[in-house]
Amino acid sequence: MFRKFENLVNPFPVLSHDTPPATLWAYIRTQLKPFHRYLPWMALTGFLVALMESGLIFYSGRLIDLMNQTGPAVFWQTHRVEVILIVLFVLFFRPLLITFNHLFLEQTLASNMQEQARWRAHRHLLGQSSSFFQNDFAGRLSNRVMQIGPAIEDSTYMAFEGIWFSVTYIIGAILILSQIDWRLGLPLTLWLVVYILYVRRIAVRVASASEKWSDARSLVTGRIVDAYANIETVKLFSHGNREEAYALSALRRLRLRFQRFLRLMTELAFGLNAINGMLMVGVVGPAVWLWTQGIVTVGEVAAASALTIRLNGMSGWIMWVTIRLFEHAGVIREGLRSIAKPQNVVDAADAAPLVVRDAQIEIQGLTHHYGKGHGGLDNVSLTIPAGQKVGLIGRSGAGKSSLVNLLLRFRDAEKGQILIDGQSVGDVSQDSLRSQIGMVTQDSSLLHRSVRANVLYGNPTATEAEMITAAKRAEAHEFIQELRDPEGRSGYDAQVGERGVKLSGGQRQRIAIARVILKDAPILILDEATSALDSEVEAAIQKTLYGVMEGKTVIAIAHRLSTIAQMDRIVVLDQGKVVEDGTHADLLAQEGLYAQLWSRQSGGFLDTTD
Repeated sequence: MFRKFENLVNPFPVLSHDTPPATLWAYIRTQLKPFHRYLPWMALTGFLVALMESGLIFYSGRLIDLMNQTGPAVFWQTHRVEVILIVLFVLFFRPLLITFNHLFLEQTLASNMQEQARWRAHRHLLGQSSSFFQNDFAGRLSNRVMQIGPAIEDSTYMAFEGIWFSVTYIIGAILILSQIDWRLGLPLTLWLVVYILYVRRIAVRVASASEKWSDARSLVTGRIVDAYANIETVKLFSHGNREEAYALSALRRLRLRFQRFLRLMTELAFGLNAINGMLMVGVVGPAVWLWTQGIVTVGEVAAASALTIRLNGMSGWIMWVTIRLFEHAGVIREGLRSIAKPQNVVDAADAAPLVVRDAQIEIQGLTHHYGKGHGGLDNVSLTIPAGQKVGLIGRSGAGKSSLVNLLLRFRDAEKGQILIDGQSVGDVSQDSLRSQIGMVTQDSSLLHRSVRANVLYGNPTATEAEMITAAKRAEAHEFIQELRDPEGRSGYDAQVGERGVKLSGGQRQRIAIARVILKDAPILILDEATSALDSEVEAAIQKTLYGVMEGKTVIAIAHRLSTIAQMDRIVVLDQGKVVEDGTHADLLAQEGLYAQLWSRQSGGFLDTTD
């Protein structure tokens, strides 16, 4: 039974990568869409449960009147059938109806919507460009993804379980009191109007306070996670006190905004109790007076009193539910600041997979200044024939990383294009493009998973033997076998820690190289690929890399010029332009920038002080 209702909706469907709506109600509608077939059932069962609850109170008054009218001697003989039917209703039908209501609300709605919202938000953020993540805290982004799920689920659940139930109950109570005497229904109606106006006034302020409070929570999370993720740097520079102060300033802001939120709660409690006092006096008082006039019965006075006392208790709950709804609205709006941002690098509607035949790269009039009008690349044109190995050098800021980022399409070029075998990288799908490019960076971060998972990231379908062969070629197999983690896992099953923190820089680099070897892509990019290795291991890895390069189109970036001197060709960038292009011997003979950089090397490294 439970599983049937839980599986009525699939919270993880494969959908198009449309940007989530940036407005609250539009976003809620998109989240409710998969549940549209079951929302009427939630509304109907909730409506019947609320009417049933108010009806039971009304019947309790009738029962008192029947007891008074017939007396104990003949009560059972006179009303036996009616009482038995009510008992059966309470014992069987009422639990069944309430159960069906909760099956729809909890198993169908609550168990799916929270993870649906998180999944969609996470999936959309994964499609964002690298620059998107560079401009925000990872902790803040993850906090927004995690918060928006419970906020949208709890809001929808409470709208049915709280607001819809309460509205139906109050309408039922007004009808019952009006049926007894219109003078009892009138004060309840007036109370409802005053109550709605007061809740609306407070709730609007709560929504604003909640959004600011949620924003402050995300900021605290971002700053704390930032310190934990870079704990080695914090300790290396002895900046524990600075990080404490950095987090403390955010915590103080969070405390201030939380206190403002709590002030509204206290103000709310005072106003609510004052309004409820008017309700009880306004309904019970007239009921007693009407009884003294012989207009209503004792049972009807009891029913009016019970309804009023129940409403007094419910009003606090209704107010809390309403406040929570507006609080969640603030959380959702705060989350949508990140989640509803359009992806700035997207596949074209008719994007086809990249088909690599020879792996020739053509760069035509490439210009990219990051929207600043300067820096980056300026009208770069370059052809790298299939299978050619090109060294790319230049001082810091010359445009090397910009060229690589545009080739990988981490950004879209402002002008010009890059072609691979005649196909523009902007016209093919991003996944197919990057699947054909293997890259080893200077700072190769690893996933917080096992060594096996990290190596197989290059090719998840590879066999165990292929994985071990790649690790051996990267000079990594030997140290991997000696790894142990605190949980007792060893070798390829050992966990490497966040970003590979449990390993040395050289070990991380070798696992990253093994991952690229296993990927075996036709285009290879090496960005200071051996910079984290000691000389002995570097020599072995360089030999391996030369073997890996065979048959591939290669772009190698290095400050250590000796590592690229054997390349087929060397391209020199300066201030975003190609200033020299040729073999190592040719460039030395030109006595230009490359020759100057070569002569100024100290220990084989590029002098970047000029």
